[in-house]
Amino acid sequence: MNFPLYIAKRYLISKSSNNAINIITIFAAVGVVFATLVLFVVLSGFSGLKDFSIGFYQAADPDIKITAAKGKTFHITDSLIQHLKNDSDIEVYSKTLEERAFFNYQNKEHIAYIYGVDEHFINVVKMDTTVIGGEWLNPNVPYGVVAGNSISNKLSLGIDYINPLNIYVPKPGNSYDITNPESLVNNINTQNIGVFAIIDEIDSKYVFAHLPIVQELLGYPLDQISGITIRLKPQTNPENFATKWQTQLGSDFKVQTRKQLNAVFYRMLNTENIVLYFVFTLILIIALFNIIGTIIMMILDKKTNLKTLYSLGVTIPELQKIFVLQGFMLSMFGLVLGLILGIILVILQDQFHLLMINPNLSYPVKLTLQNIIIVILTMSFLSFLASIIAGKRINLKMLE
Repeated sequence: MNFPLYIAKRYLISKSSNNAINIITIFAAVGVVFATLVLFVVLSGFSGLKDFSIGFYQAADPDIKITAAKGKTFHITDSLIQHLKNDSDIEVYSKTLEERAFFNYQNKEHIAYIYGVDEHFINVVKMDTTVIGGEWLNPNVPYGVVAGNSISNKLSLGIDYINPLNIYVPKPGNSYDITNPESLVNNINTQNIGVFAIIDEIDSKYVFAHLPIVQELLGYPLDQISGITIRLKPQTNPENFATKWQTQLGSDFKVQTRKQLNAVFYRMLNTENIVLYFVFTLILIIALFNIIGTIIMMILDKKTNLKTLYSLGVTIPELQKIFVLQGFMLSMFGLVLGLILGIILVILQDQFHLLMINPNLSYPVKLTLQNIIIVILTMSFLSFLASIIAGKRINLKMLE
């Protein structure tokens, strides 16, 4: 057996004659266990929260969205439709049209976006699952709309088939009669048949309607739209698909994935993840200072033994290696125990909902191999570094 490793193991499992050092060693190990546990639980909690947040955007955004590179709208051609139908990577696609509009309901007003969708839209984006009152767009109610929950609250708008929700948009062109205000805008009267809820950013932004109605409101022909939303087949890579279609369509169009549509949101999540990692790594570093102190105390306690070993021919680097290995093994013990406890805690939270955000929603967590590897690598590196710092305290002057 490797001599420094053999001595390090003996020192690790044997009690010191000094009870204070034994107590310090126990506290150092507990500190590493706790720091590892906290780092892993926080990373798992953030992974769960990240998936939870992304789930809201998955309910509102498609896998792929095609829009005009210049201007708000474009004319969809027969060749483009045929190309969409022929692509084996596409599960289903939908035509959409959105425009900023003025909403009026019983003398209450709000500015938001009217979002026209065709009958395939709910097969691309499962918006019908987000309806919390009433129903999704019904072909039997051609002028029916579905408003976001925040818009519904601002307008005091419920499910109403009697009182109209008036929608106004400016008329295109410049042929206005300033003596007649009605000549400045197009408007339609609609009935709010449903209310959806996702997140406030979306709930306060959109009112969904049938595509032909929005085209009628804006004075557009049936082939003029603002976007094509696409749901891909499960095995298709969105980034590769977007690159392929961007090349085929050219610079007149933008082909964006869900991540690109919400680039700011994803950047924010990644930034928060990095910040959290470094903050709780600092806690781990503080815990490892205890390991450094413990190893130094052990060096002083074993000073007589070290002099004997040195006299027997053990080199200073080998003596240093003994305590480097001892500190590393002590840290690894804390790592393994802390990681096991962390995994158990995450599984219990996932299965039994120990911590609740509100009575109906538990705090989301996610057990991932990536987080386990991150904790192991972080802990291994820092503990090895701490052990080296402590082991370097052994030098020739100390042994004289």
